[in-house]
Amino acid sequence: MKTILTTGSNGLLGQKLTEKILAEGRVKLVATSKGLNRYPVKEGYEYAEMDILDAKQVKYIIEKYQPDAIIHTAAMTNVDTCEANKELCHQLNVDAVQTLISICEEKNIQFIHLSTDFVFDGADGPYQEDDPVNPVSYYGESKVLAEELIKDSKANWAVLRTILVYGITSDMSRSNIVLWAKGALEKASPINVVNDQWRMPTLAEDLAEACLLAVEKKANGIYHISGKDYMSIADLVRKVADYWGLDKTCMNEISSASLNQTAKRPVKTGFVLDKAIKDLGYDPHSFEEGLKILDRQMKG
Repeated sequence: MKTILTTGSNGLLGQKLTEKILAEGRVKLVATSKGLNRYPVKEGYEYAEMDILDAKQVKYIIEKYQPDAIIHTAAMTNVDTCEANKELCHQLNVDAVQTLISICEEKNIQFIHLSTDFVFDGADGPYQEDDPVNPVSYYGESKVLAEELIKDSKANWAVLRTILVYGITSDMSRSNIVLWAKGALEKASPINVVNDQWRMPTLAEDLAEACLLAVEKKANGIYHISGKDYMSIADLVRKVADYWGLDKTCMNEISSASLNQTAKRPVKTGFVLDKAIKDLGYDPHSFEEGLKILDRQMKG
């Protein structure tokens, strides 16, 4: 049985990977993250504290556990924070990747890296894997730089690009679009929602499954992994309102420009999923099914 080491195991995707691996037993797991383990179940896998910026510690942990594959989920993903603190963004999203690739090359470890739709400018989505990248934010730029390092490496690698991941875990460090929308609509106070950005939101469970499929199928190259439904952010919030029977009249539709965000966002992303479906057997849930899964988890 293969041993997989995950980075960022305290994050949403990291916790969903732990949950899936423990439930299905397809692989052995070494979960790593900065700080203490926030996943509620502590048995059935190894946990190691690992700061991806500490190259010596990273090398020590990987040599200690000798994984067959690394699923690298840790990253700085707040788009505006990345724009405001480019140096730290570069360290976390580019330098840390270089550290991991070097070790994977040396030890012949499969490397699965998570990337983003923000590598595209959003002028012409949905995108295929080989469409030219053209990021409009430093976050997107940092992910392009990481992808280039990976492509130039001698490692066995796969890059999984994804879009707007949503889901729930017992110990969340940050919210996501669906939880934000539900929470805001439940308060029934006015909320501003952009109506000029289009995405394909991704259920965290689907992304976790894609990561495991990439390991199992020895995937090589870039893969687009998202939900199957294409919608504007305003439509997404309306769907959340409809699902939970919440009042949509408090929604105030606005343009992206009026938000004055530090970083630019691509307008229309979205992915063509054919390659992942064909090569990996990827089979994402619809947005409606994703909300149903979320609802069930919230009720516990």
